Amino acid sequence: MLRGPRSPLWLLLLLLLLPPPGTWGDGGRARPREGAEEAGEAGSCPAFQGLRERLRAAGALCRRYWALFSCRVWPEGCRQDEEEPARPLGLEADLRVRLHGQHLARELVLTAARGYLELPQPDKALALSFHGWSGTGKNFVARMLAENLYRDGLRSDCVKVFIATLHFPHHKYVDLYQEQLAGQIRKTQEHCHQTLFILDEAEKLHPGLLEALRPHLERQAPENPRAKSPRTIFLFLSNLAGNIINEVVLNLLKAGWSREEIGMEHLEPQLQAGIVEATDSGFGHSCLVKENLIDFFIPFLPLEYRHVRLCARDAFLSQGLLYTEEALDEIAKMMVYVPKEEQLFSSQGCKSVSQRINYFMP
Repeated sequence: MLRGPRSPLWLLLLLLLLPPPGTWGDGGRARPREGAEEAGEAGSCPAFQGLRERLRAAGALCRRYWALFSCRVWPEGCRQDEEEPARPLGLEADLRVRLHGQHLARELVLTAARGYLELPQPDKALALSFHGWSGTGKNFVARMLAENLYRDGLRSDCVKVFIATLHFPHHKYVDLYQEQLAGQIRKTQEHCHQTLFILDEAEKLHPGLLEALRPHLERQAPENPRAKSPRTIFLFLSNLAGNIINEVVLNLLKAGWSREEIGMEHLEPQLQAGIVEATDSGFGHSCLVKENLIDFFIPFLPLEYRHVRLCARDAFLSQGLLYTEEALDEIAKMMVYVPKEEQLFSSQGCKSVSQRINYFMP
């Protein structure tokens, strides 16, 4: 808790003018951001391309930080999450700077979230399904969305996280789980004008639980057209079809495509087919998929060596530690890369990278 006199505005403005943390390395030298590094590999671009979008995102992020700062200093004038839900003002900047190697997920999540939250009165919950290998950023993006929507992020009372094997481990209790899940959703929606539900390991959810979600994802006709409809976002996180995504990406790279040229037109047909045809999960056979209640299926691409280095860099910076290029290489080389012949993709993505920097602690 902050104490003492109110901090002068000039100090806040000075902090806001500093470059993002991910752009500094040891010795205070500026380092290229992830987007710039990847863009450089894909080809040069005009100096002012996207400048207007970046400035708009930076301004939105500054407003968000000022709101957070003012709530800390003057809590009596700060609204609560359930009274005034936040808008993802800084989401674009966060996705651009902090999420590595996922240009498709970045574009789709931003477009879907913006479009939904700008609706004056949505008649349906927004449902996004994230698919890809472990460590590719699915949970990271879910947390990022929560942080941009709510002051307390995942700790907000308006955000609920369910993990299939943790919260619903026994199939014989599925009837009880259905009641608990539906009750928790209703209670949260009554408390908050804007809610976020994250269902991790979605491919392991019992079909009965997926069926229990149907009423909350179907299109609703508002009883009172003038009443303010609650906004609800469902995120389904799954490893389902991860191998199919990797295979498509590998074949395109071997055919001469650059990673940044891969679009949804290359992945969407195989991704949806893989979800529906999966024999080890009931997710693709559920009403959510068959009745098109999920709005977007979002692929998370397998991460390469250069992306693991960026994750390692961020891990050092998040702990306020200096790093060297040699240290980033050493951490990246600790990971296992597949397929066996090409050794192109990290089998764990960026998972466990933050733990590996302990080997380089002074």
